[in-house]
Amino acid sequence: MTYITTPQQPIGSGFGARSTTHDVLRGVDLAGRLAVVTGGYVGLGLETTRALAGAGARVVVPARRREVAEQAVGAIDGVEVDEMDLADLGSVRGFADRFLASGRDIDIVVTNAGVMACPETRVGPDGWEAQFATNHLGHFALVNALWEPIARGGARVVALTSRGHHISDIRWEDPHFRADAYDKWAAYGQSKTANILFAVQLDRLAGESGVRAFAVHPGEILTELVRHTPREERVAMGWIDEDGNVSERFKTPEQGASTQVWAATSADLKGMGGVYCEDADIARPALAGDTSWRGVRSYAVDPAQAARLWDLSAQLTGVNAF
Repeated sequence: MTYITTPQQPIGSGFGARSTTHDVLRGVDLAGRLAVVTGGYVGLGLETTRALAGAGARVVVPARRREVAEQAVGAIDGVEVDEMDLADLGSVRGFADRFLASGRDIDIVVTNAGVMACPETRVGPDGWEAQFATNHLGHFALVNALWEPIARGGARVVALTSRGHHISDIRWEDPHFRADAYDKWAAYGQSKTANILFAVQLDRLAGESGVRAFAVHPGEILTELVRHTPREERVAMGWIDEDGNVSERFKTPEQGASTQVWAATSADLKGMGGVYCEDADIARPALAGDTSWRGVRSYAVDPAQAARLWDLSAQLTGVNAF
């Protein structure tokens, strides 16, 4: 298959900000397909698991909190749970080895799990910053470790990112905040930029095999992801009012999950990849000076930056399928 660069422009999907997983999966039959959804037992991940399984897919949910995950998805047909902690490369390797031993191919990967704006936390023997480690490096290691079944399945890999990538480029000189004071939002923004760059480079490296990758911003949704954000900060940011009422601009979890489900399954995206999506369509590039945080920043889809991050990530994790 010839790799084709996809323009960072909408394709007129017919969907929008309020489209749901039901809308984007109407008429889609996923029988016989297998999906891996990290964090697929809470928030957007649970909605994604429910939607893909409802369309006939077998869904594997690697979960840090296995018992919680089993309770959450136990009533959904076609879902299995295994244990995995993205902040622990040994745990990632363990899950990958168990899956590889099953001999199954993978058709869809949704790297949905993540952490946002947490207090300064160090993980692993090298003391990595937790958001960069969990949101990016853990998923990088997972996809590379599962590369053989991903390639056999000609899978779509969907990396959950955020408009939070507008906050920060990759902090090349100090990605783990060893020299500079820790800033929880800069750390989050960097990790979300990393998610996009990961999809850009994976798509370039893997396109010849038929594997394509997308980065997806789900929109604003109040899920467990905001657990590290104090109530007063949520009020100050306009997420909720003083009485705790959620802003009308926020999506429901089913609406929020629609873009990643669309990117994972839409026939309209055949032969495409390496782009940032929002509101169930490919997004436009962000305009200079635009403070709306719509679209994607140029540094987050820059091929040279993507290749550089891939090399850094391979060096840090010791994993590289290419």
